[in-house]
Amino acid sequence: MMKKLLLLSLLVVFGLASGFSQNGKIEFEEYDLNNGLHVILQQDHTTPNIVVSVMYHVGSKNESPELTGFAHFFEHLMFEGTKNIPRHQYDKYVSRAGGELNANTSTDRTYYFEMLPSNQLALGLWLESERMLHAKVEEIGIKTQKGVVIQEKKQRYDNPPYGTILPQTMAHAYEKHPYRWTPIGDEEHIRNAKDEDFMNFYKEFYVPNNAVLTICGDFDKAEAKKLINDYFAEIPKGTKEIYRPNILEPKKTTEVRDTVFDNIQLPAVIQAYHIPAVGTPDFYAVDMLSKLMTDGKSSRLYKELVDNQQKAIQLMAFPMPYEDPGLTLAFGIPNMGVDPKALEDEMDKQFSVVRDELISDREFQKLRNKIENELVSSNATIADRAENLATAYTYFKDTERVNKELEKYFAVTKEDIRNVAQKYFVPENRVVLYYLPKQK
Repeated sequence: MMKKLLLLSLLVVFGLASGFSQNGKIEFEEYDLNNGLHVILQQDHTTPNIVVSVMYHVGSKNESPELTGFAHFFEHLMFEGTKNIPRHQYDKYVSRAGGELNANTSTDRTYYFEMLPSNQLALGLWLESERMLHAKVEEIGIKTQKGVVIQEKKQRYDNPPYGTILPQTMAHAYEKHPYRWTPIGDEEHIRNAKDEDFMNFYKEFYVPNNAVLTICGDFDKAEAKKLINDYFAEIPKGTKEIYRPNILEPKKTTEVRDTVFDNIQLPAVIQAYHIPAVGTPDFYAVDMLSKLMTDGKSSRLYKELVDNQQKAIQLMAFPMPYEDPGLTLAFGIPNMGVDPKALEDEMDKQFSVVRDELISDREFQKLRNKIENELVSSNATIADRAENLATAYTYFKDTERVNKELEKYFAVTKEDIRNVAQKYFVPENRVVLYYLPKQK
């Protein structure tokens, strides 16, 4: 508690320098260009660094069922080069300037960023404007990245033990919604896609009216606004209609159960419960419930099934913060000699307790303290803030959401936690998978 109070005090003391107001909230400015690009500026003069990022509102859920994996594929392709940047030179501009860059893709968005010395703002903006306007979506780069992405799928999903848990879970949990496939996509879809398919995807989604540009760190606002105008204002607004799936997954009334045989030595029990979308009141209660059950060695499932009964060697549960209704995934590995069914029964028993009884005042306060610490930490760096600001606007069209998260968690009551346990964490609302070693 003392460390938390010290950190919060420091945020107040150094608020003006670090981009936090006197009440600890993140201060930022935002506006739109005429082409639809949303801009967020967040100053922090504590270190001579900046983060330039662009988040595109496109993820695997925006893909055609016959052409999956495209959003993730573009995360790779966008480093191939542009009209004015030779192939394989994109990252070298950043490394030569003493910076670093990366990107990541989810079901709902794709995110690119550069962290640079503060005197390299123009470089970061030029690089991202080149990516938005002049990316090389052409045969040689597409062919190269097809090989890279297919190999990544093998290394991260197909070959490692338990690597297919997420794809298998999503495929069993969803019948209609595009969450039924994961961002890595289908190998054959990528292999057989035509160059024209990739170009059409780029023209539809990599447009300013589908993007958020965020600058965080040590920069001058007047200079930043001029550079943003110079590099982005003339990029044409997208003309194609941006695909936003409005598919509602049917309400589940029967448990889905299956067995997967994998190259593993120890079995695993996976329980995936359907939950509401991120940002809804119930989602905050679901997140708190997940922390109560498996977050840390003092959590309920860990204490009871790992420490006391020694029925499991690993237990975790985490909600997936998806833009549309998603899942909470509970995952357990039984101890040697423990039948997976015995572990599943004990997991069920622990969830039944939280459905029947209110959690204690002590547990509730511990949850609130943990969440407060995590939220403070989640905005501690300019890199964190850049992504959180962009996400708030992309998902909710409300950037101020970054300053509302704590009050939304604190609005959750003990009764709310019990209610979501009763509403969502029930057998008829879940998928259960047993991962078992292949028979030799």
